[in-house]
Amino acid sequence: MTQHPIHVAALYQFARFDDPAAIQPPLAALCCANGVKGTLLLAPEGINGTIAGSDAGIAAVLAHIRGLPGCADLDVKHSRAATMPFHRMKVRLKREIVTMGAPDIDPTDTGAYVVPQDWNALIDAPDTILIDTRNDYEVAIGSFAGAIDPKTKSFREFPEWVRAHRHEWEGGADKPKIAMFCTGGIRCEKATAFLKAEGLDDVYHLKGGILAYLEQMPAEDSRWEGECFVFDERVAVGHGLAPGTHGLCRACRMPVSPEDQRSPLFVEGVSCPACHAERTDEQRTRYAERHRQAGLAAARGEAHVGAVFPERDAD
Repeated sequence: MTQHPIHVAALYQFARFDDPAAIQPPLAALCCANGVKGTLLLAPEGINGTIAGSDAGIAAVLAHIRGLPGCADLDVKHSRAATMPFHRMKVRLKREIVTMGAPDIDPTDTGAYVVPQDWNALIDAPDTILIDTRNDYEVAIGSFAGAIDPKTKSFREFPEWVRAHRHEWEGGADKPKIAMFCTGGIRCEKATAFLKAEGLDDVYHLKGGILAYLEQMPAEDSRWEGECFVFDERVAVGHGLAPGTHGLCRACRMPVSPEDQRSPLFVEGVSCPACHAERTDEQRTRYAERHRQAGLAAARGEAHVGAVFPERDAD
């Protein structure tokens, strides 16, 4: 099988950057010089983003990033694409590389990593509290058995949820172990830093996130139930990272189950049962035209901006 030509690298690293603005220009210039496109976020707490390009171009950029303070052990997930998935290169300065609304916590003072092979033993223990740090629409299509769902709309709501519910975990004589997870590892890692800042020290996070677990753990030994929402055109994956069954509503950007895809309220590119009542006829007409134009562009072998997977509050 011919390997797809585009190398895609999703990366993050919590590190202390005293002057992110000084890092931005040379990093942006290097990406552009090597034909690399995508988005990288820089903040005092580190770097996060996804880039794509040739193997040589990605290697050059990753080597540069690994030379930044605290980034020698940069976390990177590699994949391939048939065509370039991004239109341009952006290196942005942010207050946080994943937005929790708590920029003053020390993101390098985190809980303990737990590799997928050791995760089952941790979450099976009766004194472990298991928390899903993702958003409600992600949890709705799959999670680990027995995990607490905070029902957050965005990661910004997580600190408030913790403060409102921590008393439920601390009622016993001993402090429980708190294990957290997310799609690729960045949100649950920052969540452990927040919990430690709040005085909860026995905290753990799944190294590489759900994706690493689904990739490395045999299905017969898995504690995962359902599918995992991903922030790209696959929409959702299952064990072995096999493509899932969910589609995507281009109107509200929510995952759409096979059952919902059979609903009369689901119109490809226009509406789904979750958003149909919230959209006007004018909006649906506009979405339908966008979908038509995307189809015409695809027939010509061209990319259409309206067909690109929309940006989200992702890891």
